[in-house]
Order: sequence, then structure tokens, then C-alpha cells
Amino acid sequence: MTYEELMDYEQVFHDYEPVIGLEVHVELNTKSKMFCGCSTQFGAEPQTQTCPVCLGLPGSLPVVNAQAVESAIRMGLALNCSIASSSRFARKNYFYPDMTKNFQTSQYDEPICFDGYVDVDVDGLSFRIPIERAHMEEDAGKSVHRGTTGRIHGADYSLMDYNRAGVPLIEIVTKPIMGTSDRAPQVARAYVGYLRDLLRDLGVSDVRMEQGSLRCDANVSLMPSGSEELGIRTETKNLNSLRSIEKALRYEICRQGAILASGGKVKQETRHFHEESQSTSPGRSKEMAEDYRYFPEPDLVPLCPDRQWVEQLRATIPDPPAVRLGQAKTTWGFSDEQFRDVVAADALAVIAATVNAGTSPQAARKWWMGELLRRANLDSVSLDELPITAGEVAELQQLIDSGEINDKVARQVIDEVLGSDQSPAEIVESQGLCVITDTEALLSVVDQVIEKNSDVAEKIRQGKVQAVGALIGQVMAQMSGQADAAKVRELIMSRLS
Repeated sequence: MTYEELMDYEQVFHDYEPVIGLEVHVELNTKSKMFCGCSTQFGAEPQTQTCPVCLGLPGSLPVVNAQAVESAIRMGLALNCSIASSSRFARKNYFYPDMTKNFQTSQYDEPICFDGYVDVDVDGLSFRIPIERAHMEEDAGKSVHRGTTGRIHGADYSLMDYNRAGVPLIEIVTKPIMGTSDRAPQVARAYVGYLRDLLRDLGVSDVRMEQGSLRCDANVSLMPSGSEELGIRTETKNLNSLRSIEKALRYEICRQGAILASGGKVKQETRHFHEESQSTSPGRSKEMAEDYRYFPEPDLVPLCPDRQWVEQLRATIPDPPAVRLGQAKTTWGFSDEQFRDVVAADALAVIAATVNAGTSPQAARKWWMGELLRRANLDSVSLDELPITAGEVAELQQLIDSGEINDKVARQVIDEVLGSDQSPAEIVESQGLCVITDTEALLSVVDQVIEKNSDVAEKIRQGKVQAVGALIGQVMAQMSGQADAAKVRELIMSRLS
């Protein structure tokens, strides 16, 4: 059932004020795990990156990853947080199969970063997002549920991969976000997008949402208009795209509005978002903090970062994404309309990365806002979820600039890149897609086309030069788009002069 069928979206905001809270989980790009030396490489064979420490075997002792601590502090500074003079780890106890030791080493009441904020823009309005804390913890293993639903409910059996267990994780938790009204879903999307760009600039994570290195749990409740009492909240888990965050919150707001309007009561629970139906479904009853029975981790000493070191790290923080990208608009030479379209398509980061990889801003915009945006819309994914990198787009344009391929062939190359693990240069070489510039080969086809279109040729001889486009098109078609169009035009005009 769609949210429109649950309750009129505008009516919800007449009767209620949405209150949202976002928990963003960021996997750090350290080479080793949070408390041991196991590799964090993505995609390895299951159970090949584990050891007694991350499996929690008796007698093993954890050691804190120094690079993870540095990354956490830099993230906190970039989020305008205070850095604790002393913080400590705790054991978060729960009984799930994704942690073999039955607890997760995390931070609870003494986080390393606290009391921050960021500002995001939506529809020309600025919204301040208050951040409660950013704390360090370890990730859990990956569960794969086999069955028709793909989730634990209805699964025939489940498989566990513990390679991810122990990967360094930062959880960024907001305070309740109010005053967003009907823009709440867009504000949430803009905030997570801001974090993704900021963390990429900091170099602390690859923020690949499709791989789970950046994911969001979205809490939402409805507060009756004019009231100050918060409503009962739900938490939609593991949202792994900006589109899903916006859609899930929009659905939940309308679902809760329909329940309250009918006199019902919202149940506090976790929920799952289904991309295909754009709806959420129940997960499990939501635990409270006391259910986890937190207590201090006895095997780890408190973290007490030196103040001078913290200030040294502060000097490494780049400008906020909004400042950097505002400068980019001028540097790139985009018009207001072009820049507005780029922002609306969430293409700023991929265009910036493509420019950094060695191509012009206009060429980067042409591909990401043209052919690649069309592909993303067809697949209902965001641009950064397409299986093509900024470096590959830059390489594609470099092949065009060198004259090896033209735009038509480039689109064929994009098809191959999206469906394989080959680079554009490898595809051009292996499939023989280089543009044909050999004069004799081109003249053979040019003469055939002129002979078959003598009436068009006569018009060109009489001075109607614009008619040459029809002949060029036929030559290009016969040569599968691999001819140099400028060279073809030159040869046609030479033959008919």
C-alpha cells in the first residue's frame, strides 16, 4: 500500500509535526579491524578475515586501532563536536548470531565526540541538524537469509559471514530534529548526503552505501500540532541509499498519521524498507538502552587524547562541502541553471571526483547529467550507485579527446563498462572500437554514399551545404559510428567541390 493510500500527505502536517532522529553508521577505511589485526578488505571469501579477538574466543585481548581513533576525532571536529578529554568503551550485550561473543564493543555514556551540529539546505532554506554524539564501535557480521523474503522472517535458513565483525565503525547520532514540517524526508536525505560528501572529503571512509560502508537507521514519530510531548517512534533499519531514506520516512509519516487519525496507537518497533513497494514492514520490538545491559569494557583503558594532538588534527579539516562546492560552481564555470540541475540530481560529488580524475568540468557534467543520469533513472538508483567510477568516466572522455573514439562509440563503451569489470581503454582495445581515420577506407564508403544519393549530392554542388549532414549520417551508419565525422565531411566536400 502506498503512502497516498494511507493518508493524505498534506493533511498529516496539518495535524502533526514530524520528529526525526537519524543514526548514521560509517565504516572506516582502516586496513585492519577495530581491535585486532585482521584485514577489512571488502568481498573476501567468508570467514577468511577472522581471528580469536574478533571472534571473542577465551583468552584473547583487544587492542584499539590508533588510526580509527584519529579518524573519529577528525570526524567529530568536522561535525562541530566537542572532543571528550576521556572516553571509554562498553560492552553492549545482546543475543544475535552476527556477533559470536554475544556482545558488541561500543561506547555508551562516554562517547569520544559529543554536542555537534551541521547545517543543510533544502529548497533554499537552511536547517540545523543537532548532533548528540559520534561514538566508536565495531561492526557486526553479515547475515544472509535464504528464502522467499530475503529476511529472517520467512527464511528457510541463514548463513553467517564474520569477516565484517570487528570492522571499525563510527555511529553519528542526532538529537530529535524538529521544525522541518513537510520537508522532513528531504531534510533527512540532505543531511545524510552532506555526511557522505564530508566523510569522503575527510578521507576516513569510502562511503559506498551500496556496500554498506555508510548506512542509516531513521527514527520518526508524530507530535500533535501545538503539543510538546513526543510521540511513539519507529526505527527503519539499514537504509542504504539517499532515495530510500527519503521514501522510507515519507511512508512512515503517512502510515503513523493514518494510525493516529483512526484512534490507534503506534507501536515502538524496528521496521524494514522495501524498495520495490516503497513501503515498510515490522521487524522486532525496539529494545531500550537498559535491555543491552551496558557495562565498562574491562579489557580496554579509557581514551584520553592529548589536547595538542586534537588541535593538530583540527588543522587538517577541509572546508565544509557547501563551501567547497560553492567555490566549484565558479571554478567550473557552470551557469545557475546547470548548477541547480546538478544539485537536484545529487551529482556534485561524482562530477567533482571526475574533474579531479583529469577531465574538464563540462565534459564531466555532460556524461553524468546525460547518459549516466538516464541509466540511473531507468534502474531507479542514484548516480553513485551505478557500477562505473569517476575515474572510468574521466578515462572515457580522455579517449574522446585523443580522437580514439567519438561520442557515439563512447555510449557503446558505457554499456560494456556497466556490464563488466573492464576499463574503457580495455574495452576499446579488445573490441576494436577505435575511430577509423584512414582516408582510403573512408573514401570507399563516401563514394558509395554519393553515388546512391546523387540528388543530394547535386544540391550540395549548387551551394546547399547544409544537405551534407544527410550524407555524413549514412557514412557513419555504414561504418557503425566509428568514422571521424569531421574527416567524413571534409572528404564529401572535397569530392563534390
